[in-house]
Formats: sequence, structure tokens, C-alpha cells
Amino acid sequence: MFSQAIGGGCDGCELMYIGMPEQINPTDTSAGWHIKDGHKLLVTGTVFKSDGKTPARDVILYFWHTDAQGMYKSTAKEGAINHGDLRGWIKTDSSGRYSMYTSRPAPYPNDFLPAHIHISVKEPDLPNEYYCEDIVFDDDPLLIPYFKRYPHTSRCGSGIVRILLKGAVQVAEHDIVLGLNVPDYPQEFTSEKLESGLPIGEEQPSFMPYHLYGPDRNTTTCPVCKYGRYHGILFFANFPYDHNELETWLQFFESESQNRNHYLKAYVVFNTNAPRNDKTVFVEIQQLVQKLQLQHTAITNVPSWDDTKTEVYLNKINNKVKNTIIVYKHRGIVDKYVDIEPTLINMEKIRQSLDDRNEWFALPGIKEHKN
Repeated sequence: MFSQAIGGGCDGCELMYIGMPEQINPTDTSAGWHIKDGHKLLVTGTVFKSDGKTPARDVILYFWHTDAQGMYKSTAKEGAINHGDLRGWIKTDSSGRYSMYTSRPAPYPNDFLPAHIHISVKEPDLPNEYYCEDIVFDDDPLLIPYFKRYPHTSRCGSGIVRILLKGAVQVAEHDIVLGLNVPDYPQEFTSEKLESGLPIGEEQPSFMPYHLYGPDRNTTTCPVCKYGRYHGILFFANFPYDHNELETWLQFFESESQNRNHYLKAYVVFNTNAPRNDKTVFVEIQQLVQKLQLQHTAITNVPSWDDTKTEVYLNKINNKVKNTIIVYKHRGIVDKYVDIEPTLINMEKIRQSLDDRNEWFALPGIKEHKN
């Protein structure tokens, strides 16, 4: 059935079976959690099937990482000594959830690699394991220089996590999309591709639309760069747009942004096919904004979806669809809708998506981690 190894090979992944417990739970605590000189770290999230929306149950995640000195120290004399003692196994529950309690790794001594946690995956219906993007930390000073040398591939989604604090514990959310950007992943396990926008699990790219209305009016501020730490909604739409539909969408975005305070930023991005100084476009949008009295929703435009100057082309928006709605969080795409109507059912789906991925730092006892 499977003619070749999924993922193109996985160096060291075979060690996941050495010492693997007979019963694996959705939560695992490694030896790192109990190290006195280590920083306690909780990584938790959801594993999704290839559509990025359906939770995947009974998926085994094997993780291993360095200690606070950047070393893989092992007390064993044989077996998986190359992976050290800070390792563990998790099997997702019926909701695809998992949690690992461990310590924050340090980078290798005198090396350019950022600190990281290795992850390999074994799906119950696939013959071999494959590796996911390493978990890395957005506050690591080695991260950006490393990515400039080696572009991010986003296997199973972005590995970049943002650290928040709950007391003395560092907390990071990390979702995994099975098969995403994994070579030779079987077609029968892959859902039909959506026809506009990047896949769920990818990083939301930076781009610079022209702001017609909102706090950054008359600038080309990047929404993701400035507000990427929060939840965000990007509504890509061809202009002109049906006014009744547009008003309904804008009222929905405004209401959700207001209800969620500063934890949600909403942006409408129009493909106007018009220059920035086109007064007709500006007047029409200005009238709409005044009518709706928008306070929390920004209105922007780009010349075309293929424009390189604004870098909107990185979003891969299809100009044949009416709208593309991207929901991102911590710069990662967590949900997407293409060519949908502003019905109560569709709006509830988006609202539920925002609720399901509630911000950690909006919860009691959680605050941002700062160096």
C-alpha cells in the first residue's frame, strides 16, 4: 500500500521505541520537570488531521531535548543514550489533546542552532513514524539568525511557540497538523485542498496593506507584525463587494472584537485594483465606516492579490473567490474559510473557533513572558 517511507526518512526516530511504555497517556512528565536548576515548561496543544480542523486521536508523540546546559545527558549505559534522559511519550486523547511537562532546553554549547524540542509522530494507520518541525521559542535570540540561514519548512505546522507564564511555569501552546508539508504523505489521508489562502498550521505571513481606516490609517503597517501576538481575523475580499453582505460581516467582526477586548484584531483587506489615491474607493469605504461607526475593525486595501510591493502575494489568495477568512493566533493560522456567506451558522463557526483557541494570557494566573 505504501511504496516508500513517509516523510523521506527520520534520523533517530527509531529510538522512540526504546523504553516506550506499554500504556501511553495524553499527558507525560519527563525527568526535566523535577530538575532543580531547570525552568519548568508545559507544552500543550491539539493534534489535527490534515484538514487542520478535525482532532486526531491515538497519535503517539515522542519528544526529546537537551538539559539546561544544552547537553543530552543520559544515565543509561545503552539504548537511546543519544537522546538523553529528558524524553517522553504522549498519545492524544479523543479530542486530539496532549500535554508534556518538562523543562525548557538550552541551545547546544557554542552552536548557531536555537534551543529546540524534537518531535516525532506515529499515526495509528501509517506504517512508519516521521518527524515534525522542532519546537523552538520566539524569544530565543538565536532564532531569527538561524531562520535567515535555513528557511522554516513548517512540517506539521510552525514549530515556533510563544512562552507565557503561570507562576514559575513557562507555558506554550503548540498545535500539530498531520501530514502538512510532509513528503510522500499518502493522498488517501489528505483532505481536498482549500482553494484560497495558506493551509491551517502555516505561519501567517507578514504583509503591508494600505490602511484606509483604523488606528494605522494612511500607513502600510503590517497587521501581523504589530498585533500578531493576539488573535487576528483577516477578511480578504474582492472589491466592489455586496454592500449588505459586507455590512453584516463588518458588524460581526466589530462585535467579536469589542466583546474580546484587545485580544482580537480584525482586518478587512480589499483587492481594489485601484491606486492608493483613488478618491472613489476611499469615499465609498469612508461612508460605510461612518454608517457602521467602526472602532475595532481596520479597513485596508492592496492593488492585487499578486502584488509584490505589499507582499500580499505571500497569502496566496485566489482572485476567483469572493472572500477568504483567515483566523490566526500567535502568528499561526488556526482556521480558514473560503467563499462563505455571512449566515448565523457560519458566524457561529468562526466564533467557536475563537473560543476553542482562547488566549492563555486571558486566563487567571497567566501572563506574558518577557526576557
